[in-house]
Amino acid sequence: MSIHYQLEGRTGAPVVMLSNSLGTSLSMWQPQMDALLEHFRVLRYDVHGHGRTAKNDKTTLPQLAEDVISVMDDAGIQQAHFCGISMGGLTGLWLARFAPERFLSVTVSNSAAKIGEQSDWLSRARAVRGEGMSTLASSAAARWFTEDFAQNNKAQVDYVVANLSATNAEGYAACCEALAAADLRAEIDAITLPVLLIAGSEDPVTTVADSKFMQNQIPASQIVTVHASHLANIEAAQDFTAALITFIQQQERKA
Repeated sequence: MSIHYQLEGRTGAPVVMLSNSLGTSLSMWQPQMDALLEHFRVLRYDVHGHGRTAKNDKTTLPQLAEDVISVMDDAGIQQAHFCGISMGGLTGLWLARFAPERFLSVTVSNSAAKIGEQSDWLSRARAVRGEGMSTLASSAAARWFTEDFAQNNKAQVDYVVANLSATNAEGYAACCEALAAADLRAEIDAITLPVLLIAGSEDPVTTVADSKFMQNQIPASQIVTVHASHLANIEAAQDFTAALITFIQQQERKA
């Protein structure tokens, strides 16, 4: 399977790899790009079945994580700082646990060691296969953003929702099934990499309590809470980006 990715920034700078959430594409990271490129090379990719990355056969969390390694290998990147949001954050937890030699740090935003309930994910997979992505698009803004942000940033919200509507239904459903089966709650206490947890104070999907659970389990972790719902990198872009850059620069100084 060919995975679509973009590598930008000056050669020799530390690499930050960005992993998008379910129903989005690498374009979701645009609010971070200018600031990140001042300091780092940035490697973004479209996760399995999203954006310009085609859907493969049955999807699992380990396969989503192996896609990350494949992109790094193809781009010639031996080690990177990883940042993922929601499904991308759960992918980052897997990588921190099972492929730590490839990463210098992992940032897990708006995520959890187990996201949601298996039955809900399987129900959503059935819904999009039967009715298409439009069944989700009408309620996406309310899940992803606070009401105030959605009202005051209509163009930005409409763009993200349009991306969701354009996502391949089968690719989306396959990722829902991967999330249904994914549970790292018993694994994350073995993570030794530095981990930053970013929580959205208004996030109804992956709550502040989910991030605090991870912080209690992961020895070298720290938590930052920003005023946002589920897509914190968009809603609280400035605070999110500042927290990410500060954390990565801390790790670079220790190296």
